[in-house]
Amino acid sequence: MAKRSAGLLIYRQSRGSLQVLLVHPGGPFWAKKDDGAWSIPKGLVDENEDELTAAKREAEEELGVAIGSYRQPGGKLVVAWCVEADFDSDAISSNTFVMEWPPRSGSMKEFAEVDRAGWFSLPEANVKILKGQRAMLADLAGRHGDP
Repeated sequence: MAKRSAGLLIYRQSRGSLQVLLVHPGGPFWAKKDDGAWSIPKGLVDENEDELTAAKREAEEELGVAIGSYRQPGGKLVVAWCVEADFDSDAISSNTFVMEWPPRSGSMKEFAEVDRAGWFSLPEANVKILKGQRAMLADLAGRHGDP
């Protein structure tokens, strides 16, 4: 069975146009990647967990703030809810994970799951977001009459 993720497509109106909040993954693998690397705040749905509960949990874990489904190229199904909200993207507070770094060094290091967040116009977000999540932006734009 394909893995399931759930997340929140957080948006706001700014100067008459839509902006979406995207997060950049933390850790050494993503450190030098930008375009095509950002994502909505999301994560895996635990067994027997409701998708909305998982989406809220992930947003809290990745942003420190207290929603359609989309198939990713790798087969994972992402359930996302659109949520209108406005907050300071510089004030995020992410949870962390531990991994061996550098590889095969025996040294364990802690990294933020999300190292930064930012508000992007829809055209900017289309460049920044992971390819498999672009349909979410198109759906949001269509629902709000924003080409």
